[in-house]
Amino acid sequence: MVLFQDKKSEEMLGEIKIKEEEDLAKILANKYKLPYIDLSLISIDLDALKLIPEEKARAAQMAAFQTTGKKLQVAILSPNIQITKDTIGELKEKEYKVNLFMATSAGLERAWKRYAEIPQYVEITKGVIEVSSDKIEEYTSKVKTFDDLKNIFESFTAEKKKRKVSEVVEVIMAGAIKSDASDIHLEPKDGTVGFRLRIDGVLHEIFDFSYNVYQLLLSRIKLVSGLKLNIKDKAQDGRFSIHVKDLEIEIRVSLIPGGYGESIVMRILNPKSISVTFENLGIEPHLYEVLSREIERPNGMLLTTGPTGSGKTTTLYAILKKINSPDIKIITLEDPIEYHLTGITQTQTNEKQGYTFANGLRAILRQDPDVILVGEIRDLETAKIAINSALTGHLVLSTLHTNNAAGTIPRLIDLGVNPNIIAPALNISMAQRLVRKLCPKCKKQVTPQGKELETIKKILDSFPKNIPTPDIKNITAWNAAGCVECNSIGYKGRIGVYEAILLDENIEKLILDRPSESAIQKSSQSQGILNMAQDGILKVINGTTSLEELKRVIELEV
Repeated sequence: MVLFQDKKSEEMLGEIKIKEEEDLAKILANKYKLPYIDLSLISIDLDALKLIPEEKARAAQMAAFQTTGKKLQVAILSPNIQITKDTIGELKEKEYKVNLFMATSAGLERAWKRYAEIPQYVEITKGVIEVSSDKIEEYTSKVKTFDDLKNIFESFTAEKKKRKVSEVVEVIMAGAIKSDASDIHLEPKDGTVGFRLRIDGVLHEIFDFSYNVYQLLLSRIKLVSGLKLNIKDKAQDGRFSIHVKDLEIEIRVSLIPGGYGESIVMRILNPKSISVTFENLGIEPHLYEVLSREIERPNGMLLTTGPTGSGKTTTLYAILKKINSPDIKIITLEDPIEYHLTGITQTQTNEKQGYTFANGLRAILRQDPDVILVGEIRDLETAKIAINSALTGHLVLSTLHTNNAAGTIPRLIDLGVNPNIIAPALNISMAQRLVRKLCPKCKKQVTPQGKELETIKKILDSFPKNIPTPDIKNITAWNAAGCVECNSIGYKGRIGVYEAILLDENIEKLILDRPSESAIQKSSQSQGILNMAQDGILKVINGTTSLEELKRVIELEV
């Protein structure tokens, strides 16, 4: 009973002390004509807090607690402390507009405790991670398999000697770059965090690691990406770059809130990914001749279709690089600009500022272009401007959301485009998918049997007469095996499977009757161009990919 009374008395005395301190702070606030702030009632902005180092903040009896652009809210214990005056002066020299508030020592202590949530880095450069070539080479030389990456990561995070968080990020990035990954996924789960890499379009589980390590990684990634540290319940998008030797790799960061914490996806935009030339896209010889002729025309439109991640951008960029020369002007309108092309003017849409595809395309036409790339035709307005551009002496390249080449024309009509002007404007419609290439080190030759053999034979029987058909009696195929070279996946790299339809006289007559996809497909068969299934089967027979992989990407029903 006595102990209870003592405890109660201590609590009462504590409350009285806090009240007295608050009253004194309010009196001082009135004296110095400054507003009073109760730091226990507001959210502390960690982006603001880190602007004053913890050691200096404690010595100066102050804390920055909110920031909006260059406007900074700062709580102080007294305006008469010299180090406080000096620190405020330093902030003003950095062009911060400082608004002062009086606070209690207890409130300041609460703010200072939040410094523990900010990892201590040697140097933070917003937007750029400078990775030394030596470190990248060191890490990549050690990472032969996913297990190697896991072991290095665990050694970094488990050592008693604390590693810099930046080094852990470097290990992750080096592993992803070494694996030719397009995306890094960090996904909090119940008690752990999953680390996955998307390689050649397929996600692979690498390993799980502790949530404590993840919190440090999350803060680091937020900081370099220009994202708010204190926002955890809203989606955020940012970006940073990795500099390795003369190579700049852009990383686009997406954060969304989840049940167990914020999920991170980092898209790796490695310039090496678009180094593929038009000649090496994997286009079948007859279609290659057709496309080579069409992209050399001074006007008209080329449309390519396919789902997200099907390689449309890579194909269009390869075409641009093929036709680019000093005597023509090429301008692109993209959302967003994924890779930078030398000698080509690239612009990016900005919906908030009114720079839409339609408005941007109008502006581009005033820049005297010869060739225009429009990232995507999404609406009637953009479609009309693009088609008129094709009719008035420009070569227009763009993408459209359809499943196949035959679906392009019905889609344009559905958008509201006049069928009478489609044929004069549209030169060729393409569709594509990406299939993984078999690892050349470990792929195994097999003899197809049963349904697999039947599928291959049916597709070969449907080939156009002008395309040489492999001997059906001696058909072989290839399967994935797995080795160190391909991380035991069995595949390494990707290649496109294509189909295309030319706007010939037969198709032009059909358009006026608002044809179906099947009608267009049937009419186009006389053009002698392989469809995606036929193109894919050739790549299965010659050992480029497997039948299993082709089935994953496209339907093989004949």
